Amino acid sequence: MDLFYYKAIDTGGRIIKGQLDALNPVDLEVRLGRLGLELVNCKEVKATRLSAGAGIKRKDLITFCLHLEQLLEAGVPMLDALTDLRDTLDHRRFREIISAMIESIQGGKTLSEAMRDFPYVFSAVFVNLIKAGETTGQITQVLRSVIENLKWQDEQAAYTKRLFMYPAFVAVVTLGALVFLMILVVPELLKFVQTMGQELPLHTRVLIFTSNAVVEFWYLFVSVPVLLISFILIAIKRSPKFHVAFDAAVLRIPLFGEIIKKLILTRIASYFALMYAAGITVLECLKVAEEIAGNKAIEQALRSAARHISDGAGLSNSFAATGLFPALVLRMLRVGETTGGLETALQNVSYFYTRDVRESIEHLQTIIQPAMTLVLGVLLGWVALSVLGPIYDLITKIKF
Repeated sequence: MDLFYYKAIDTGGRIIKGQLDALNPVDLEVRLGRLGLELVNCKEVKATRLSAGAGIKRKDLITFCLHLEQLLEAGVPMLDALTDLRDTLDHRRFREIISAMIESIQGGKTLSEAMRDFPYVFSAVFVNLIKAGETTGQITQVLRSVIENLKWQDEQAAYTKRLFMYPAFVAVVTLGALVFLMILVVPELLKFVQTMGQELPLHTRVLIFTSNAVVEFWYLFVSVPVLLISFILIAIKRSPKFHVAFDAAVLRIPLFGEIIKKLILTRIASYFALMYAAGITVLECLKVAEEIAGNKAIEQALRSAARHISDGAGLSNSFAATGLFPALVLRMLRVGETTGGLETALQNVSYFYTRDVRESIEHLQTIIQPAMTLVLGVLLGWVALSVLGPIYDLITKIKF
């Protein structure tokens, strides 16, 4: 199914522009006709994450699942429920996607198969859970679980933003203050100091050298980080081995790496528990977990664990063989296997890491704030000492 940009006319004669998924222009015209629109012209476009998703946020998915669950629970047929949702949603792109799903279901597809045509809107986990609900006849229960999981994702996203945004903001402010001092303030102050004609102390000479370097070679300070980041991004795209090595190195970053690893493990454990409870097999859960890991090193470890399980090894032993998962995860998996409560064990892992990540981020923030204040204080002290020190020495040598 392809994505088309279209220009159409509604029953009131107004020009409507939008995008819709269809098999071909003829199919697009039929789909628009069922929406009460007459096609004027269209253009096929390559679907990207931006164009396919078109601003559909997690809260939109929560609303969709909530309304669909309520309608199905009330006994409304699936097609009627989707039609009602399509007609009541405010998000145009989401309405177009639901319309395409209705067309697919009328053509013989199931709900999960219709959702699979829109991977940028409905994730692999989402589709697999809906498929499991269709197979077991418990789609309303699955939708309720999905709603809770989407809300949990919102909380995790907030933790992740707090992990990166605050340190990045403080680092930018500190760097901006340093550049301002070295380019505008320090040169003016040092002009007076250098006219004194006396030997300058080492820390003042270092300040002069640093200030001159920043002023004269500012383009290097700007271009080198940009080139380095560009090199890393290109290497990640072209070399799978480098991608794995880089992601593994990210997990070893002091302070941040451990929190990032816990965030990933929390996401995997939560999704794994949700899918396993819905009746999805362990190997299928691991396959989906690879897609949502977001880290090639952990993805590789999950793939290795899946191979061990396929060879007949236990879940906990397979995870232990990778050497990447902490003792807590392995212990909880072992308990779950022994007691037959793997779902509960994974939920416990998710709960523990969710709380641990929250506390770790709060602790990190309490460390970063005074650390950055200390850095700024040291910089200002260095500048003050380097400028005022020679002036004070000169004054003390004056004989009245």
